[in-house]
Amino acid sequence: MDNMDQLHQPVRDLFFGRDDAEHDFADGLLRQGFQRTLAYEAALHGRKSLVIGRKGSGKSAICAQLANGGLYPGPTAEIMPDSAAGDEIRRFDLQGITSDTAKSLIWRYLFAVQAARYVVEHARARHSRSLRQPAPVRALREFLRTNGEEHEARLTDQLMRGTSRLQSATLSLKMFGFEAGVQTGHGTAGPGSEGAHAMRQLEALEAGVRAAQGALDCDIAGHPPLLILVDQLELVWQADPDSHALVTGLLLASKHLARIYETSVRCVLFIRSDIYDTLNFADGDKFRGEEMHIAWTSQALRDLALARASLSLGRQLTHEQLWGDVFPTAIRGEPTADYLERHSLPRPRDAIQFLTLCRDVAWERGHATVRESDVLAATKRFSQWKLEDLAREYNVGFPFLRQVFALFENGDHRIPREAFGARFAAIHADLHEAYSDYTEHLTPHAVVAALFAIGFLGVRRGDGIVYAGSTSLPVQLYEDDLHVHPCFQPALNCGEGAMAGASVADLAVPAFVSSGTHTSFLRNVTVTDAGFTVDRRVLLFEEVDRVIRRLLRHVARSGLPGSVREDTRLALSALHGRELAHAGDGESVGARVRSAVSLLETLADHLTSEGYGSETVTLRLADEARRLQRVLGGAVGGGDSDSSG
Repeated sequence: MDNMDQLHQPVRDLFFGRDDAEHDFADGLLRQGFQRTLAYEAALHGRKSLVIGRKGSGKSAICAQLANGGLYPGPTAEIMPDSAAGDEIRRFDLQGITSDTAKSLIWRYLFAVQAARYVVEHARARHSRSLRQPAPVRALREFLRTNGEEHEARLTDQLMRGTSRLQSATLSLKMFGFEAGVQTGHGTAGPGSEGAHAMRQLEALEAGVRAAQGALDCDIAGHPPLLILVDQLELVWQADPDSHALVTGLLLASKHLARIYETSVRCVLFIRSDIYDTLNFADGDKFRGEEMHIAWTSQALRDLALARASLSLGRQLTHEQLWGDVFPTAIRGEPTADYLERHSLPRPRDAIQFLTLCRDVAWERGHATVRESDVLAATKRFSQWKLEDLAREYNVGFPFLRQVFALFENGDHRIPREAFGARFAAIHADLHEAYSDYTEHLTPHAVVAALFAIGFLGVRRGDGIVYAGSTSLPVQLYEDDLHVHPCFQPALNCGEGAMAGASVADLAVPAFVSSGTHTSFLRNVTVTDAGFTVDRRVLLFEEVDRVIRRLLRHVARSGLPGSVREDTRLALSALHGRELAHAGDGESVGARVRSAVSLLETLADHLTSEGYGSETVTLRLADEARRLQRVLGGAVGGGDSDSSG
């Protein structure tokens, strides 16, 4: 194609990139057109270790650029757990320590293995002049060989090896001078609980890594540190206590890594903001200095569009050429760049998808350039996509967003709070019946607060409308003027002035409460003081279920004789938390949980009297009985309250 043809038919080659960072990097646009944001610079130079952002904000793009972009001078290792790996971590628990701490140990194991591989390879590649490697390096190589960790493997397989060996005390550490003690269960352990022994094993391994690093004297040589990158945690997040402990344990392990390996190894974690905001643990304040929240300015998004358009067309465009020659100058009298920005959320994925859709519509219609009619047609389709995507983004706790969306259909984009309350009242009873697990705070204010927090609703402040992202202040009770974000208005058919002059009573008519056409759900949005919560009775049911599942796993791997193990398994299996659902009010539920506590204590006493008091499963029975007793007096799950998995 000659330059003249390319100049007059840009739509033919116009391309803005893929939706996900992995494909985008492979296609070359992310590699060549990457925008070096503050978050990227902070992660690259080690100023921040915790990158937080909404879905589509560019977390994975930063991770891919750090791992494969060539600007980081040292080696990198990516850890991206899938659902199978997440299940392995969630199931991992150790008697005698909290769930957060237990899961931090398996993350520490993963980090230590990555560090060990790096040191051994680094010694071979950069310190091979000596005829014989230092003894600590040889010990580290032997550890990797003996424990099957010499080569990269599927993360799930590595986790299965690590969890099994930490639980059963069979991690081979003799090359570091670590000798196991007395026999217990299926493995060997020194004095104390499973957790205590697992900690000693990890400390021995970490000490071996540090000894090898010290023998190579890499700090003096000025070699860059190994950079461990952890991404895609949303694939393993289920908004339950075990998932909470999985992420909290990762944070604790990253803090430990920074302390134990100093400048030789560092890590960067990429966490979605809706996940990070739900975390609640004692040491949370210690991570404030490590946080870097991704925020995109209008100019940065326009620069992103310009860079990618220029790369795909093979010539450097100006903003005037992009928004005048390739795209129309204005849409309904509004500058095109402003129009596109106003009808999307401020994040790269939205910008790429909207621009690509405009291009696709133009190409389907045989247009040489993108026309105003193409952008208008793309706007409706893009709005429908984003309404669905918004629900999927928060699809971890509340299965009723479809009905809530319906409250805004076929009306004005503006709705007074009082009118919304009246609309909500029309579906209140149905919601409580359909979603009884979420009734405690299923109120108009809680719903408004959630919709504002996720960017669906804005509120008038002063002379303008503000949305989440442009302000850190949540919606206030006195703020009455609510507005649906322009991004979602076309999908809901709620336009400006559709009900001009209508009274609050008119705006609240039940006709607005339609069956809706929107799929997906909103779950687990944390809403300050008036947030949604699950019915306490349901929490008790679920906690008993988790306790029984944990104990059954401990029994299965215990050292109890076969008949004793089977009797214990049958006794536990008969106590299933779902049976509590037949209980009526809170008092009867509490009585049934107390019965569960009594049964666990009885089983522990029986095993002790039979001579199995030192078995970890016996100790675990007593631990879980105390846990359930604490649950009866307080909240379930979260932080250091040991909701172990």
